[in-house]
Amino acid sequence: MKKITNRRLVAEINVVPYIDVMLVLLIIFMVTAPLLTQGIKVDLPDAASEPLEPSFLENNEPLVLSIDNQGSFYLNVGDKEDEPIDNQTVTLRTAAIITRNPNTPILVNADRSISYDKLVEGMVLLQQGGADQIGFITDPVSINPF
Repeated sequence: MKKITNRRLVAEINVVPYIDVMLVLLIIFMVTAPLLTQGIKVDLPDAASEPLEPSFLENNEPLVLSIDNQGSFYLNVGDKEDEPIDNQTVTLRTAAIITRNPNTPILVNADRSISYDKLVEGMVLLQQGGADQIGFITDPVSINPF
């Protein structure tokens, strides 16, 4: 004869594997987060201007045209954001983004040492691509009380 035992099933979740996965993901994000903030090295001019309203960038990632100290153009879209692009590419990519989303904020991130005509050239390229409002990225003015 078989002996019958009265065992109840245990309905508990073992959370140890979930904690292990969470810690591994945390480490991965901590390592990759600094790599995501790479960009073009630009010495921004100082300006005592108000920061943009959070609603301005609310649902749209801005299109940023960067101009380095050599006068080369870079856009924060495309597969190679850290390589300079020519004038026609700036206009075509701007037009494609504005056609897809007309509310895309357009910002210029220009080095303080470039000539004024290079800055104007970049703005004209953005306007040819369909941008009607262009903002500038600056560093806040540091006020030294002493």
